Amino acid sequence: MLTVVVVLNVLISLLCLYVAWQVWNLRRVLGAAADAILLAERNTYNVLHGAPEAILQGQAGVGGARDSYQQLELQLRKVQQVLTLLSLVQRVWRSPITRSPFVRLKRSGRKRRRQKG
Repeated sequence: MLTVVVVLNVLISLLCLYVAWQVWNLRRVLGAAADAILLAERNTYNVLHGAPEAILQGQAGVGGARDSYQQLELQLRKVQQVLTLLSLVQRVWRSPITRSPFVRLKRSGRKRRRQKG
């Protein structure tokens, strides 16, 4: 009977030792995970703590760029209008309707003389 009690006590103590070892390993793993999470949180804070100011500066820069773009669009429209007007003036200036008949005859006479000669 004494041997049965001693064997049971040894088995119970071995089981408790195994459970204690598993708890100790779990504690180490959880401690390492907590350290990693804390490090990630610190790094995230260091990276992002200045984000609101940077976002505001970016928004201000985008607003300024948008204003500049609108001004450039207005200037581009004005330049396009001027170029269109100049193109129209050039077409009118070179159109045969505005030329005098003397100029047409003079040029056609030159061509005939060159062809004969």
